[in-house]
Amino acid sequence: MINLGSLFGKSSPPLAGLDISTSGVRLVELGDAGKGELRLERFAAEPLPRGAVVDGNIENIDQVADAVRRVWTKSGTRARHVALGMPPASVITKKIILPAGMSEDQLEVQVESEASQYIPFALDEVSLDFDVIGQAPNSQEDMEVMLAAARREKVEDRVAIAEAAGLTATVMDIESYAARAALARVAGGKADQIIALFQIGAQSTHVSVLQNGDTIYEREQPFGGNQLTQDIVRAYGMAFEEAENRKKAGDLPENYRADLLGPFMESAALEITRAIQFFFTSTPYTRIDALYLAGGCAALPGLLELIGNRTRIPSSIVAPFEGMSIGAQVREQQLRQEGAAYLVACGLAMRRFG
Repeated sequence: MINLGSLFGKSSPPLAGLDISTSGVRLVELGDAGKGELRLERFAAEPLPRGAVVDGNIENIDQVADAVRRVWTKSGTRARHVALGMPPASVITKKIILPAGMSEDQLEVQVESEASQYIPFALDEVSLDFDVIGQAPNSQEDMEVMLAAARREKVEDRVAIAEAAGLTATVMDIESYAARAALARVAGGKADQIIALFQIGAQSTHVSVLQNGDTIYEREQPFGGNQLTQDIVRAYGMAFEEAENRKKAGDLPENYRADLLGPFMESAALEITRAIQFFFTSTPYTRIDALYLAGGCAALPGLLELIGNRTRIPSSIVAPFEGMSIGAQVREQQLRQEGAAYLVACGLAMRRFG
């Protein structure tokens, strides 16, 4: 079984959520505001050099560790323990049914036995963990258990990054689970409401559809913000890093909005509309009640309205810190502009209280 805090592990405060994505690293520290409320103490982001992380794989540990050190310093946090996330594509999850009443040791033995049926690698090559969900449906004598497994080398890369930055990896979660936890806190919703979450990243868009807090559909689409950056590179002859920085700052020629941004947003709306249609045709479901956007591109001016008009679904930009009190160190204007990009980091930071 995996030795660090675990893919579902318990945490020891203080703890910061550290999200490592293709485009950068984001850190969030939450505190207890009392009466069951959370307080956002600190948040910060630091970009990564192109190629340091590709498709969720750490390609340059030193560059990522340097960025983690910088974001830790920038945030002002003193928390040395961090919760990290694994990309969903790097983790195999499976719900299994086991007899109720097993001891922890018996569970480990049984889970390892069951895991060998579902994991296409030797067990000594994977980090394996499990979480007891509760009583199995339709059987009081059985329990439902979530099994999670990831290639050991991919887990160890993230642990090595934390250690190189002077931090301790206490919890290893799954990024989509962290995002789901953060969304559930703010989305609420009626019983049986179906919610679609589109996380538009640098290289891909992760689609999750949830009902009553459970994921009923997941999919990765090869569409992300780097496509807009590449368009800027080709149109204006800039280096990729310069194009990315000027895109974020809005420092681009007058024709940028009409010639590049508008077509990119049309493509984003088309990708999301297609994803919804694929969900309808490949599952028994025929409706989505609410749609949420997250990620660095979520706040592009006009994108939300365009998607809402195309899909005819009530649409919102995720505000993961909504309802939290705000610490004295937090710049609220920056939070309003960038909050949707911190959904995963927020969910990871919430593990301190889970």
